[in-house]
Amino acid sequence: MSETTRISAPWEPERYELASAPVYRFDLVRRDFFKFLGAGVLVFSVLKQGAWSQESGRARARRGDSLPGEIDAWLHIRENGKVRVYTGKVEVGQNVRTSLSQGVAEELRLPVEQIDLVMGDTQLTPFDMGTFGSRTTPTMNLQLRKVAASARDLLIDLAAARWQTDRRHLVAVDGKVMDPITKGSLEYADLVKGQRLAQRIPAEDPLTPAASWTVMGQSLPKLNGIDFVTGKHRYPSDQKLQDMWHGKILRPPAFGATLLSLDSRKAEQMGATVVRDGNFVGVAAPSSGLSAAAIASIHAEWKSEPQPSSKELFDYLKKNTGDGTDLSGDGDRYDVGNVDEAFASSGPRVQRTYTVSYIAHVPLEPRAALAKWDGDNLTVWTGTQRPFGVRDELAEAFRMPEDRVRVLMPDTGSAYGGKHTGETAIEAARLARAARRPVKVVWTREEEFMWAYFRPAGVIDVVGGVRSDGTITAWEFHNYNSGSAGIRTYYEIPNQRIVFHPARSPLRQGSYRALAATANHFARESYMDELASALKMDPLEFRMKNLRNERLRAVFQAAADKFDWGKQKAEPGRGFGMGGGYEKLGNIATFAEVNVDRKAKAVKVVRIVSAFECGAIVNPGDLRNQVEGSNVQGMGGALFEAIQFENGRILNGRMSQYRVPRFSDLPVIETVLLDRKDLPSAGAGECPMIGLAPAIANAIFDATGDRLRSLPLVPDGLKLT
Repeated sequence: MSETTRISAPWEPERYELASAPVYRFDLVRRDFFKFLGAGVLVFSVLKQGAWSQESGRARARRGDSLPGEIDAWLHIRENGKVRVYTGKVEVGQNVRTSLSQGVAEELRLPVEQIDLVMGDTQLTPFDMGTFGSRTTPTMNLQLRKVAASARDLLIDLAAARWQTDRRHLVAVDGKVMDPITKGSLEYADLVKGQRLAQRIPAEDPLTPAASWTVMGQSLPKLNGIDFVTGKHRYPSDQKLQDMWHGKILRPPAFGATLLSLDSRKAEQMGATVVRDGNFVGVAAPSSGLSAAAIASIHAEWKSEPQPSSKELFDYLKKNTGDGTDLSGDGDRYDVGNVDEAFASSGPRVQRTYTVSYIAHVPLEPRAALAKWDGDNLTVWTGTQRPFGVRDELAEAFRMPEDRVRVLMPDTGSAYGGKHTGETAIEAARLARAARRPVKVVWTREEEFMWAYFRPAGVIDVVGGVRSDGTITAWEFHNYNSGSAGIRTYYEIPNQRIVFHPARSPLRQGSYRALAATANHFARESYMDELASALKMDPLEFRMKNLRNERLRAVFQAAADKFDWGKQKAEPGRGFGMGGGYEKLGNIATFAEVNVDRKAKAVKVVRIVSAFECGAIVNPGDLRNQVEGSNVQGMGGALFEAIQFENGRILNGRMSQYRVPRFSDLPVIETVLLDRKDLPSAGAGECPMIGLAPAIANAIFDATGDRLRSLPLVPDGLKLT
């Protein structure tokens, strides 16, 4: 594949981390690897990293969303009556362990407590592309429901055969098959003893309609929540094995730096195992303190080249666009009607530019991996959203068959799209092989800031044409670098030109919660407010006039009603705004109230109201948590989060320097959930975030008369003209 050609893949184009070259280049001089693989066998091959290759990971042939069709690949009923269910999806705090179990319990007709869900184990679970893109609810929940319904049908067939009766008389309830006529019953465990549920899952199997749900649709608490609050749960960074050592990696002082010389004698004298392999340098030692001291004792000389800085970022992105075609997501370009003719016949063209900075994921748990070799087999415990993707990376790195690599994903302390790649697993595995014992690598917070990838920065130019009655007649929208997710407008506009321009990013960039939909909705919804203001129209009325999508209209109206839009009393420094849209099959409208203290140059978000609709609701309490959590996290990128960098170095890579939302920042948050039992259930991990930034920006304009067009809005306090 050409380094400047994008691949066709079943994910959005701005998931750059899934299509870029590996970080490490292992040389062929390590004796322990020759012993492991045989003389003359390469440990790792790497494509030259080009301008488009921003993150670790490689573009490889993928299996997409194909799913096994056999029941026994997904579900086993054990002799104690417990049901073990297998899925390659993972738990990173979004509580899908509970919602997926609810789906199985609903269709299999048994208490949810009897379900043991095995997640993210590449040896035990069916292949899964990854836990991202709000795919779990619309795909995996549906799949496991089909599996459970098929198993229920088979259990009824087994009971009918044993009783020699018509299956139509039998019902499944509470983990049993019952005959209402004879009052007889058989436990599931009795029915399956000595048998395998080996039939295939029917392509079409009637599922319980949402209106009849008894388990789904309920706010069940987190199934293993007690383990988390008591400390019983072991996150990836908590994993331990006997004789385990701790690893540390020598990091360059800047991105792209070349290692010129290395003196590791002091580290070796400390008793640490030192590994230098190509551009990889690391140590392993019996304790984390000793490994940290050993890595600090290494003297290295590096050569680095001048690189762009955050001060020139947006000019750089517009000047460094490149060729390339996005074959997924919302695409590179969308044209309808005749934009030029429409602009020629409309009023004055108003062009506006919006910018979005790089931001970091800042997961509660930094990257961590524990690796163990057992002869020719490798087992890794790590926090990742893509266990099978990490397995592929490990197999490729060490030139071994995939079936000799097992990746396990203990429920992890958040990810937000930032844990798609396997560099930590590769680091731990490389050190474990050299040390001949298990090795755990846990990134520091500073490493997480510096060496993880970032949400892409971007520049967005918007031009619109509108009649005096508020009808939008033309729309031109150009996004540079941040991505095409959510780039198309949902407003009814007859003439459109929408273009995504890939650019050569100066920093590693990739997936972040909601992808570029946050940037594109910020620009679009801010510009909609600018048009409404120019026309002296109410922002809600203006949106509704140009909006035909019934689901979006419903969430805007529901949020407006809850917010009491138009009924608030105008006061100095008090402002109200809105934003909303559609993404990942979900619909969101968010309204915000702010207080502005001009003297202190401070903005305080006082109240947030969000109305959200994603079809039939699986777990209302969990869904509310998702919406509120999105708003809390989204406040950081909206108000103050931004990565500062210069010459390949991150300048604010500490929690003391990088501002994230604090408890004192939190407003009153109110959530309205629209339960559409007539529609399939969709995910909620990403869409709820996209309406917040424009709502806050528009509220600041309402309070001050000043329009802020850059995210974050107030990184250093409010600066008014």
